[in-house]
Amino acid sequence: MELAKEEKCEFLPFLSPQKVVIKGGKIVAMEFLRTEQDEDGNWKEDKEQTVRLRADIVISAFGSTLNDPKVKGALHPLQFNRWGLPEVDGETMQTSEPGVFAGGDISGLTNTTVESVNDGKQASWYMHKYIQSLHGALVPAVPQLPLFYTPIDLVDISIEMAGLRFLNPFGLASATPTTSSTMIRRAFEAGWAFALTKTFSLDKDIVTNVSPRIIRGATTGPMYGPGQGSFLNIELISEKTAAYWCRSISELKSDFPDKIVIASIMCSYNKNDWTELSKMAEVSGADALELNLSCPHGMGERGMGLACGQDPELVRNICRWVRQAVQIPFFAKLTPNVTNIVNIARAAQEGNADGVTATNTVSGLMGLKAGGIPWPSVGRSKKTTYGGVSGNAIRPIALRAVSAIAKALPGFPILATGGIDSAESGLQFLHSGASVLQVCSAIQNQDYTVIDDYCTGLKALLYLESLEELQDWEGQSPPSIQHQKGKPVPKISELIGKKLPSFGPYLEQRKKIIAENKLKLKAQNSSLHSQLERKCFAPKKPIPAVKDVIGKALQYIGTYGELSSTEQVVALIDEEMCINCGKCYMTCNDSGYQAIQFDPETHLPTVTDSCTGCTLCLSICPIIDCIRMVSRTTPYEAKRGLPLAVIPVC
Repeated sequence: MELAKEEKCEFLPFLSPQKVVIKGGKIVAMEFLRTEQDEDGNWKEDKEQTVRLRADIVISAFGSTLNDPKVKGALHPLQFNRWGLPEVDGETMQTSEPGVFAGGDISGLTNTTVESVNDGKQASWYMHKYIQSLHGALVPAVPQLPLFYTPIDLVDISIEMAGLRFLNPFGLASATPTTSSTMIRRAFEAGWAFALTKTFSLDKDIVTNVSPRIIRGATTGPMYGPGQGSFLNIELISEKTAAYWCRSISELKSDFPDKIVIASIMCSYNKNDWTELSKMAEVSGADALELNLSCPHGMGERGMGLACGQDPELVRNICRWVRQAVQIPFFAKLTPNVTNIVNIARAAQEGNADGVTATNTVSGLMGLKAGGIPWPSVGRSKKTTYGGVSGNAIRPIALRAVSAIAKALPGFPILATGGIDSAESGLQFLHSGASVLQVCSAIQNQDYTVIDDYCTGLKALLYLESLEELQDWEGQSPPSIQHQKGKPVPKISELIGKKLPSFGPYLEQRKKIIAENKLKLKAQNSSLHSQLERKCFAPKKPIPAVKDVIGKALQYIGTYGELSSTEQVVALIDEEMCINCGKCYMTCNDSGYQAIQFDPETHLPTVTDSCTGCTLCLSICPIIDCIRMVSRTTPYEAKRGLPLAVIPVC
């Protein structure tokens, strides 16, 4: 209702539609009768009170009744009840005739829009069940509607790594989503291809967690609820025993033979312990092992986790011990809390590990309250410790780690984790050199069902690469057409020969000019949305497999010295899309190079020749594609402040 008011919709109560007025084959008006309530509470139409409204289009919305004899005749042979409505089964929404379903007002069972929508959901399942029954197809007793089917669904996103075949590259990281075997079971049922158990140890190293221990990240700012950009935790490894996890692994592999179960294990720097625990996990039926050499809190104080993973020599030796003990693949889980993660990965490779996981959480202190009390704070003493930061906030760190390892150790398998919250971000890690992807924080923000979006999204992204016409798309997003607050508009400067901003009296002028232009186009029978016409494209080259895109970005990642200092860009602001907020001017003035002028009257920003192409304005602009970086047409001359004493050689 409020949205309708904002759109200037006019509400006319107590009117009953009577007649649609048509002239020359077009709707020109609508006639209504005034409705009034008599003393008995019955509503009656007063034919002496008529209202006539001009109209081009008539939309029949909810609230209609079934009174027209012609309409009722068209519904023959449906049976009607005493209220003159079709007989409808309240469970299946089926009428007296097989294959004919009804819902909403016409069924006489619903009173609200929400209920009407639910009727549609109910009916759709039983429609599906009816159609399948005509062809002898079995339908499960529990309603589960089929998804839309397109060529995208045919895209194969399976991947092989270290001799293991993954149905898709998405799996659960060794973390809160794998706290128990029942949780992993539900994740497999949801569609995840693999799972790491929560890290477990020998009984002598069993742990007990403190609380509180998992908190929302301060990196998102004052935003609460799902969608957190980061989390911080001081949770230790699993409180469950190795015996529990080994039994769970056996049960999971028995029930889900096509899923990959990787046992995450941790010991101190002791050959006998690593040998014993890795053999236990292998005997249980685990497809592979992950050696947790990277937990950044708690375990390092016991000589485990981070304490082992920061020294290449310790990593190398632990990997050699495990290699001697088991035949199944194993991966060393690396910590980002080191000076050079490539050295650690190389040590794992030299220890005959089958690959590495990059990376674990980043050590951090999430925040302090106004009185200096940390959060999370434990017990009466309000103590805390440095915890592990996860989620989107650490994605750049994880991408750097994955790409650096992939460039230094070509062909060495990498399991990526750290800020994967979508198909797009997952593809970034694949392009950086990872083979499979582990997820945790995104599930903490929602639940296991995100896997549906990830798989469909990755299939779509791979499919789009086969369409040459869509090479200028950004992932699944087409280029932004020129718009003002999401609505396609013509260029005002082309219509009246001058520019107008989008606020105050100028905005009213814009609206008037656009409205007049629409009327003009309508009179010419010109399409107002010709630029939005959909086109169908067919693949003209093979759809890449997941293995084909692994490491695709590595050729573009190099040293600073490899970057060109002669090919410069400058900012270009689209004044038609600009909402005149002044953000670009403020950031350029106080954090950049004072290269944007802001008209005090029209609030239109203008980029000057002082622009150095730093891209800060684009980064904070609230309107997508309002600012673009275009090639500089003049040579770039850096402002040195004072003349150089020596002519540089580069």
